[in-house]
Amino acid sequence: MTDRERAMAVLHYEDVDRIPVVHFGFWDECYSLFERQGHIPVLKNEDGTDRHLTEREVFAMLGFDFGWGPSVGSHCDLLPAFSPEVVAEFPDGSRHVRNGDGVVVCVKPGKTSIPAEISHTLVDRESWEREFSHRLVPGPDRWPRLTPERVAEINALPYPVGLDCGSLYGRFRNWAGFTGTCYLYADDEELFREILSRLAEVCYTGVKAVLEAGVRPDFGHFWEDICFKNGPLVNPEVFEEYCGPGYERITSLLRRYGCDICSLDCDGCIDSLIPTWITHGVNTMFPIEVGTWNASIAPWRAEYGRGLRGVGGMDKRVFAMDYAAVDAELERLRPLVELGGYLPCPDHRIPPDAKWDNILYYTDRFRKIFG
Repeated sequence: MTDRERAMAVLHYEDVDRIPVVHFGFWDECYSLFERQGHIPVLKNEDGTDRHLTEREVFAMLGFDFGWGPSVGSHCDLLPAFSPEVVAEFPDGSRHVRNGDGVVVCVKPGKTSIPAEISHTLVDRESWEREFSHRLVPGPDRWPRLTPERVAEINALPYPVGLDCGSLYGRFRNWAGFTGTCYLYADDEELFREILSRLAEVCYTGVKAVLEAGVRPDFGHFWEDICFKNGPLVNPEVFEEYCGPGYERITSLLRRYGCDICSLDCDGCIDSLIPTWITHGVNTMFPIEVGTWNASIAPWRAEYGRGLRGVGGMDKRVFAMDYAAVDAELERLRPLVELGGYLPCPDHRIPPDAKWDNILYYTDRFRKIFG
C-alpha cells in the first residue's frame, strides 16, 4: 500500500498493513538548531551557495511518512493583502506595524511568538467598503494555474491530496479581531452577515474551480483557529446560523466529486462547535490539542460515533523529555488507534526544545507498535 492508500483506508475504517507516521511541521527555529547540532547537512548548490534541506527531506530523515495539510487550493484571503507599514517605532526597538490583514501589531526584536494586536482597520461598514470589500471578490485571479500536466502531477502524489477549502470565520476574526467581530455582530448584524457571506462565496468558488480543473482530492481541508483553551471565540448558535450553510455547500460539492473526508484545523477546545461541523459535512478534527485540557478523540467518538474521525492528538511535549516519556505516549495512543478512523500526529508544529534522537525513537517505535 502507498501512504496515500493507508491514510485514506484508516479514515474509512478499513484494514491497513500499518498506520502511517504523520507530522504537522516544525517551528522555524528547529532547522537552524538541528543544523548546528549536525543532524541536518548543509549542502552546496552549483554556484557554491548553501542549500538547506526542505521540510520534506528533513522529515524523511526523521522517519515520518508525510505531513497533514492541503496540497492545492485557491487564494481565499484578502487579495491584495495590505502592504506592511510601520506606524510607530519605540526606543526599545519594538514597532507597531500594520500587517497584511490591516491589523496593527506590536513587533519586538528577537521575538517570534504571535504579536499583540494594537488596533484593527476593519471596524464598521465604512471601513469595510473603503478598505476591504474590493479585496474579497471571487474570481479566477484567485485560482491556481492548473494545466493538465499539473493536475496529473497532483493526482499522482504518493501521499494524501488535500484541497484547501479556506476559512468561513477565522479569516474574518483575523481582520477584525475577537472583540471587533463581537461588536460588529451587535452593532451591524447585516454587515456581519455580508462579510461572512462574501468570504463563503470566495471559498466555494475557489474549491469549485479546482475540482472542475480535474483535481481529485482525498480530503477537503478548512482552517479556522477560532477557539482557545476554554471554548470558542464565537457564539456557537451564531456560528451555526452564519457559517453552517457555507460548510454544507462546500462539503456537498466535494462529495459530488467523490471526496467524503473533510478535515478542519482549529486549535483550542472545539467541543461546542463540533455539532455545526459534523451536521454540515466536516467529519475529521485536527489537530486535537492535548494541551492543558487533554483533548482526545475518545469522548468525541463516544458522542458522535464513527462519523467523526481525527488526525492529531499526539503530545509533542514528550520530544523534549526521554525515551520513557515517548513510550508512555505511544501506549496512551494505542487504544485510540484501535478505535479506527484516527491518525496520530503531533498536535502542533514540533518546537525547538525537541530532541532529534527522541523524534527518531518515536517514529521507529510507532512503526513497530502500529505496523
